[in-house]
Amino acid sequence: MIGERDFLLDGEPYRVLSGAIHYFRVHPEQWADRIHKARLMGLNTIETYVAWNAHEPVKGEWDAAGSNDLGAFLDAIAAEGMHAIVRPGPYICAEWTNGGLPVWLTGDQSIGLRSSEPRYLAEVERFLRSVYEIVAPRQIDRGGNVILVQIENEYGAYGDDKDHLAALVAVTRDAGITVPLTTVDQPQPQMLRDGSLPGLHLTGSFGSRAAERLATLREFQPTGPLMCMEFWDGWFDSWGGVHHTTDAAQAAAELDTMLTAGASVNFYMFHGGTNFGITNGANDKGRYHPITTSYDYDAPLDEAGDPTAKYEAFRDVIARYGPVPSDRPVRSDPAPAPTVPLRDLGGWVTPPVDGADRHDTPPTFDDLGFAGALVRYETALPDAEPDGLWTLELDEVRDLAWVSVDGRPVGRLSRALGERAIALPPGRRLVILVEDQGRVNYAARIGEPKGLLGRPLLNGMPLLGWTATPIDLLATADAVAARLDADIARAPALGVALGAALELERQSDLFLDTASFGKGYAFLNGFALGRYWRNGPQRTLYVPGPVTRAGTNRLVILELEAIAGRQAQFVPRAALGHLEE
Repeated sequence: MIGERDFLLDGEPYRVLSGAIHYFRVHPEQWADRIHKARLMGLNTIETYVAWNAHEPVKGEWDAAGSNDLGAFLDAIAAEGMHAIVRPGPYICAEWTNGGLPVWLTGDQSIGLRSSEPRYLAEVERFLRSVYEIVAPRQIDRGGNVILVQIENEYGAYGDDKDHLAALVAVTRDAGITVPLTTVDQPQPQMLRDGSLPGLHLTGSFGSRAAERLATLREFQPTGPLMCMEFWDGWFDSWGGVHHTTDAAQAAAELDTMLTAGASVNFYMFHGGTNFGITNGANDKGRYHPITTSYDYDAPLDEAGDPTAKYEAFRDVIARYGPVPSDRPVRSDPAPAPTVPLRDLGGWVTPPVDGADRHDTPPTFDDLGFAGALVRYETALPDAEPDGLWTLELDEVRDLAWVSVDGRPVGRLSRALGERAIALPPGRRLVILVEDQGRVNYAARIGEPKGLLGRPLLNGMPLLGWTATPIDLLATADAVAARLDADIARAPALGVALGAALELERQSDLFLDTASFGKGYAFLNGFALGRYWRNGPQRTLYVPGPVTRAGTNRLVILELEAIAGRQAQFVPRAALGHLEE
């Protein structure tokens, strides 16, 4: 309950000491370990977002199993004797692709996202009711452990549609949620005004100047407990940037300031985890920056679940304000570091099937209803050869395109670099392979289309007759893995697939060294480890121990460019890249 100055539990003041763990970024068999280590740091609560696009990638097909089993995650928190905070959005940001919104929803550009537009609210209500079927029976007033539920997410940084917020509150209460409802915004007057409603408890998101931010929060909320719902104790990384770290002592001092003021806190993140598969988001504040596969976040627990310097620093601060368990987690032993030869298994980006639909304008990923990473666009070039070279002009590439003519690579076009034109040699067939590098997860560009935008021009004239072939990465990886066991005939295709049989004595976390790889995707035993890119800063991919097995493990690499050497090397620890000097 919300008291005059405190949260109340059984009628007594209660300080929420929480840590964020996103169940969809952590292998389910590792949930209990991460939760247990949170309690050992002195926390009493775990907070999580709910990623709509993870639960419903296809409209009407709800998935709450495996890594999407929110109920099992909440039960694991309860088994550790801890409380839970649920933040279902439906928009979550979180450096997660599309901010958590499904592509089938945002692909309809006429729907008014994050607003009181009726079609949007109808879909949101259906989503929230599915979530609340899981959450409602696990609330603390029904014998469960859920103590708070959040409405929307940092809405004051996006809009001020009060009818939208009111509709979310109405469906939340009607679905049986009785615990206090909260909002979160950066403690800036305009955001706090726009992002909440009377009856919702305001919380803040910040990583520094804690005393000032808490004072601003108190100005807008004279009574009730102070809470930083997102204490930014680290930061995320983008491809082409540096690996971000923050000073442990400075972060601990900010924590001490908040606890001295009597505030509650949620560490964002306690354990970041990994953007497995193609789940990373992106930011675009004038220039496009896709997020890395690792979501280590320089958090108290690193990507592999080991305690960091921040863990100890935060634990020491928390111990000044109350008891903490005497047990401490220990850092794991170095991971096995075998090196195995990679077998060349041929191309993997297959051509279109006979009779594929043709389009005058290349359809976007969204037009195709495709939420994957790659689409192969192809068309015929004119019979008449140019006097020199053709010039191909595109309205925009989202986000990276490899161009080839008659199977010969011509070049690459990058959205981040603003590249939209390329010279083509004479030839018969033009292929453009386009990668969605991560959908923007923040601000007004959420839901933007991916692929080739507009009508391509060749020497100023429209180029027509396009086919568009989506590439299913998981199915492709499975097909490539089968080639390890047999010499299977295959059609010529782009990219190079490589595979290896990795022998292990036992299950173990691993770190795949990607420093010699180009750009592509890695899989182990059918599990999508994520993207790699020589652009850095990330130089390893984390392999959760539960996806490995004693005996033979099958590694598949789907390379889009070129790999230096023909071996896969594993290393003892993560290498997340160079730091900012």
